[in-house]
Amino acid sequence: MNKRLAAEFLGTLWLVLGGCGSAVLAAAFPGVGIGLHGVSLAFGLTVLTMAYAIGPISGCHLNPAVTLGLAVGGRFSFKELPYYWLAQVLGALAASAILYVIATGNGSAIGGFASNGYGDHSPGKYSLGAAFLTEVVMTFFFLMVILGSTAKKAAPGFAPLAIGLCLTLIHLISIPVTNTSVNPARSTGPALFVGGWALSQLWLFWLAPLIGAALAGMVFPKLEE
Repeated sequence: MNKRLAAEFLGTLWLVLGGCGSAVLAAAFPGVGIGLHGVSLAFGLTVLTMAYAIGPISGCHLNPAVTLGLAVGGRFSFKELPYYWLAQVLGALAASAILYVIATGNGSAIGGFASNGYGDHSPGKYSLGAAFLTEVVMTFFFLMVILGSTAKKAAPGFAPLAIGLCLTLIHLISIPVTNTSVNPARSTGPALFVGGWALSQLWLFWLAPLIGAALAGMVFPKLEE
């Protein structure tokens, strides 16, 4: 168990550092900013690379919603869920701390720090309702891809590619709406450093992804029957 939790900690650290780091450090860099497309790809690459690296150790969840969806779908033990959640949140916090030190290393303020938000804090000023629906639906389909690509009948070895590309697509769709969460741990790390509005809106980025993941965990097994 300890090795699996360590893998989840390191994997989630890499996801938040790579994904949020690209948004904070590189997205708007003068002359070479990577923008929405680059940030979307960065998040996908973090999951793809870690899925190959630690998938055989911990399953490479990196996300409390993924862990819940797998548990609801009968692929993971509910008894181990709290331990995975703790490792994932701690990994996100560690990544955010590293990113904070780097981002402020040139005297800059952290600004939004890649936090997720709705209303005035949505990149496109989308409402709470639009943000909630987006996070539920995006997480639902993320889990559908995860459950399908890791099923016994799926082609072996290709799951990390499908999952990484799916996360890239999700970011391409939803960055304008919420800055894309689909991952409560990813949302928690930056929000704790921003405080204020980011913490007050954090509930949505736990509740909506967990609902979407649980729904997928109920639906996908029905498709396999």
